[in-house]
Amino acid sequence: MVTAPSGARTLRRARISSLATYVPPRLLTNADLEKLVETTDDWILQRTGIRERHIVDPGVATSDLAAEASREAIRRAGLTPADIDLIVVGTTTPDMIFPSTACLVQTKIGATHAWGFDLGAACSGFTYALTTAAQMVSSGASRHALVIGADVMSSIIDYTDRMTCVLFGDGAGAVVVEASDDDRIGIIDFENYIDGSGGRALYMPAGGSLRPATHETVEQRLHYVKQDGAAVFKFAVRNTEEAARRILDRNGIKPCEVDLLVSHQANRRIIQSAAEKLGLPPEKVVINIERFGNTTAGTIPLALNDAVEQKRLKAGDLLLLASVGAGFTVGSILMRWGLKH
Repeated sequence: MVTAPSGARTLRRARISSLATYVPPRLLTNADLEKLVETTDDWILQRTGIRERHIVDPGVATSDLAAEASREAIRRAGLTPADIDLIVVGTTTPDMIFPSTACLVQTKIGATHAWGFDLGAACSGFTYALTTAAQMVSSGASRHALVIGADVMSSIIDYTDRMTCVLFGDGAGAVVVEASDDDRIGIIDFENYIDGSGGRALYMPAGGSLRPATHETVEQRLHYVKQDGAAVFKFAVRNTEEAARRILDRNGIKPCEVDLLVSHQANRRIIQSAAEKLGLPPEKVVINIERFGNTTAGTIPLALNDAVEQKRLKAGDLLLLASVGAGFTVGSILMRWGLKH
């Protein structure tokens, strides 16, 4: 425990006390995509590692997925929605420009005592939101924070563009963050940075203040994700490893001491390449992109949930999270794992 200056709050280590996820039931398989664009199951699987992804039905929004995951995370923490005092939602696909998705989730789950906001960091949305909430909990400004990573990427994907439509799916994850009652368990450190020069490598050209919706922007299909795949791949491989090394070096930890790496699930080859550069064997790396595709802010909690269910993550394990997203945004978090329940 670190003692703050006189008159300030005492800093405590924050921990993830519960975890829950939700994906919509409808599947979009590679075989389905073969009927929409010129592609094949083998091509998609070899280049991305994706076999299927979950897609919402019409009228289902990001806040709906987020609320489903949040209710279960709160239940698993042994709390009620009224106990939540902060909601941070990492998302690229808010229900609307305003109000925030956090406001919509707050009323859907009945978290009447919470304030909150959305955080836009694309595929780093969950790591950035977790970092932010952990600082609030550590300072004592929040007692029970709800961190959500959720996206309905199918709402901004052009299903005539074979280079992007194969990549993304819909999903959500939520965690409750509290002060740890055990100094050995919880978040140790974080490393976040951005490189805005890569903004045009992965973006949605229209829909904001620069290019509001017009007949022309709709006709030109500018309200969909556009990507320079080669540039994104190169940056992600280099910076997934770089962010991991920075946080490990700063804390005097060797990569071999990490028990599990949970990286953003954008592409199997990106994750494998970064893991190999760090010297981590496959058994220390979670890859579940085959079943979900890239759910943007939802990938890390979905991967964490799989690790827990497969008993690959136990109390006291040294866990490393890493993410790279549009912007470019980069984030990593180092923690000792230990759910409350």
